[in-house]
Amino acid sequence: MEDKMLTCVECNNEFVFSASEQEFYAEKGFTNEPKRCPKCRAARKQRMGIQAPERPQREMFPAVCAECGKETQVPFKPSNDRPVYCRDCFNARKNG
Repeated sequence: MEDKMLTCVECNNEFVFSASEQEFYAEKGFTNEPKRCPKCRAARKQRMGIQAPERPQREMFPAVCAECGKETQVPFKPSNDRPVYCRDCFNARKNG
């Protein structure tokens, strides 16, 4: 799939319907392309009182970073058989 240029039915401005958005639409089974640009789509949702569903708050668990010893919070219950890292040490290990 390639990016497509579409014209908004409300403001008549062109907008990009990206290849990744097209794939998302196909995965969801949507057969129609969007008619409104992202800005007009958001304004329409606001006018109609449509809100995105709120995500539930993740339960966080206390832990001590195996790398630096700093106290941190993680979104899973730590077990003693695997090391736990704070965000900084985790990102350093991931990118290093």
